[in-house]
Amino acid sequence: MHLTVMIGPMVPIPVPPPVLDALVSAQVTVSASDRSGFQLQFHFSKTSLISLALLPAGYFDPGIRVIIMATINGIPNVLMDGLITRQDVAPSNTPGGSTLTITGEDIAVAMSLVDLTGLMMYPALPPSTRVLTILGRYSFFGIIPLVLPSPFEEPTVPTERIFTQQGTDYDYVKKLATDTGYVFYIEPGPLPGANLAYWGPEIRVGIPQPALNINMDTDTNVDSLSFSYNGLQGTNTIALIQQEQTRVPIPIPIPDLSLLSPPLAIRSATKLKVNFLREAAQLTPVQALAKALGTQKEAAEAIGGTGSLDVLRYGHVLKARGLVGVRGAGLAYDGLYYVKSVTHNIKPGEFKQQFTLSRNGLISITPMVPT
Repeated sequence: MHLTVMIGPMVPIPVPPPVLDALVSAQVTVSASDRSGFQLQFHFSKTSLISLALLPAGYFDPGIRVIIMATINGIPNVLMDGLITRQDVAPSNTPGGSTLTITGEDIAVAMSLVDLTGLMMYPALPPSTRVLTILGRYSFFGIIPLVLPSPFEEPTVPTERIFTQQGTDYDYVKKLATDTGYVFYIEPGPLPGANLAYWGPEIRVGIPQPALNINMDTDTNVDSLSFSYNGLQGTNTIALIQQEQTRVPIPIPIPDLSLLSPPLAIRSATKLKVNFLREAAQLTPVQALAKALGTQKEAAEAIGGTGSLDVLRYGHVLKARGLVGVRGAGLAYDGLYYVKSVTHNIKPGEFKQQFTLSRNGLISITPMVPT
């Protein structure tokens, strides 16, 4: 394993060797449904380059861009591209024991700094076009937009409807995604300095990552893995809409169907709760269906898994927002899962990950998973 850390105002460059030598730990947390974050910790002395030059010069100030990349078996993996949001210094009486900790979030944090409520207007623009317009303002961060128009977009007349932004760019784009049953996130890579901004349906199809093996003797490649079945997580969602003439609420049950998020298990989890989506009452049937599908998608994931692994033993970097197979957990819990979050913990000579998995039920629909 080789770790690369790049820091700079707009175009980060590799840190000087003394800075990389002073790095004692790096942590990166990636979530499928929220912004990602990072934390770097350095040890330094009062005569070091960090103390004498870099800290006074603003090298680690909030707003500075940071790229973290890990190369495993010759394959580079961009783990983080973000901005520093906090700096903490803890002086020590022990020579070389002072600690510098910098904390930050991915590039999406730049979209959440300015509240533009009422200042930006989008006459008759559908949600996908509004998102493209907003993302265009951040192209200098190397953002490549991947925006998929929603099948539920309805045409509007400019003289009848002018959409006004509420909140920051990030809040508004997230709200547009939620109202459409979509997700929004910014993923770094594949090259340093490039970022993919995805606005579209949550994709749970594709080539699975190498399997996580537990209780398989020499083939075991995870340190721990456990599962839970939460009966209160599964929720039957019913959207309530109103007719303009009668104002009578009409219930519309929402199915668990999605071409890009098919079920991963044969026996669906039991749903003990019923949720009426009352805010859909003022929406059209098409808008209400779009909003309810997003709610139902999250409520269907009643089976969860948590675990940890050593990347050097696993041989790959497990990535969030993708599928992965599980073997050795028994008939009920073996099979494919969706990786909801991954936390990378890197220290000199060590690279470990904590992860969370999810799916809709028990007994995998796939008889075998890729090794």
